[in-house]
Amino acid sequence: MPSARGARIVVLTSYDGDVDIFRALGAGACGYLIKDALGRELVGAVRAAAAGKRAIPPGVAGRLANFTPRVDLSHREVEVLRCAARGLRNREIATAIGRTEETVKAHLRHVMAKLRASDRTEAVTIALKRGIIHLDD
Repeated sequence: MPSARGARIVVLTSYDGDVDIFRALGAGACGYLIKDALGRELVGAVRAAAAGKRAIPPGVAGRLANFTPRVDLSHREVEVLRCAARGLRNREIATAIGRTEETVKAHLRHVMAKLRASDRTEAVTIALKRGIIHLDD
């Protein structure tokens, strides 16, 4: 979809999580390429976008086809998940976000339930794979 000024956006990124892809396309991007795309794929995507078409290569389309339904995590749940991904313990997370350790535990329980994870490590792994969080967050 073109923006208000008629620009058509093709995203070129290293992130290939389904949440990342849907976030970009939902924001109006016409295409989504992973940074290891070949030059001809990039040129093709730019031409497709200029023609008003979507440019989604097979690998990205595969991620879309296997899309797991959207999980609505609160801002605070994502913040706790990011801290857990950095290896912080519950007490350290509580200090970092200015909440009690019990509140952190509750947030982690909610995150695990929403992501259908059996523990915090699995929740972090799922969130990283899906693009909910990134290691450089």
